[in-house]
Amino acid sequence: MLDLTHLQRLGSRQLGVGSGGKAIVVGNPTMPSVPPHPGDKPQQLASLPGAEKEAMAIAPLLNTKAIIGSMATKASIVQQMLRARIIHLATHGIFNEIQGLGSALALAPDASFSPKPGEINGLLTAEEILDLKLQAELVVLSACDTGRGEITGDGVIGLSRSLISAGVPSVMVSLWSIPDSPTAELMSQFYTNLQQRHMDKAQALRQAMLTTMKDHPNPVDWAAFTLIGESE
Repeated sequence: MLDLTHLQRLGSRQLGVGSGGKAIVVGNPTMPSVPPHPGDKPQQLASLPGAEKEAMAIAPLLNTKAIIGSMATKASIVQQMLRARIIHLATHGIFNEIQGLGSALALAPDASFSPKPGEINGLLTAEEILDLKLQAELVVLSACDTGRGEITGDGVIGLSRSLISAGVPSVMVSLWSIPDSPTAELMSQFYTNLQQRHMDKAQALRQAMLTTMKDHPNPVDWAAFTLIGESE
């Protein structure tokens, strides 16, 4: 996989992706309704006001505006992802223990969307991400359990693997459920380090962890995120 991400990073440099394209920042989209268990009645996922504050705080650091609430529909976000240089999604992550490609990110339902049988309006699945052709140099999934997946002979199948297969050389994901306030602080520090202090992605994440740890010493609060792929 690291050979693949390295080739993708070299390709993005040749295409000039690193200097072109804009960032998209999504926070607390209007949540879709999802069955808690197969066969259950769908229930709307809880709103994430902390994710909205996170998106509002980091969007100026990336010279963009946060996309929140009903504006963050699946159809709209997917179209913007195809052209984006940096993609930051602060929302619910849904881990599918049985089928890694069924793991998903929650986005706002689209009123014009006609779901197929068994498909949920507003969920962007790992399987769907596989079919995208992304040019982003970095995707950050600021959601719970986005680094988990189905363990197979080919590795861990889930959201991070799908993004890399879709062309992204660097993916930042979480390994467990993440708390709102420390995560918002960590992400603000990460993008400040990346954009203003010109650190590479690995250095920016490490320094953000060290800074967040001062106010939130419990590792649960600052150590959930990991960078997969290229550090530059």
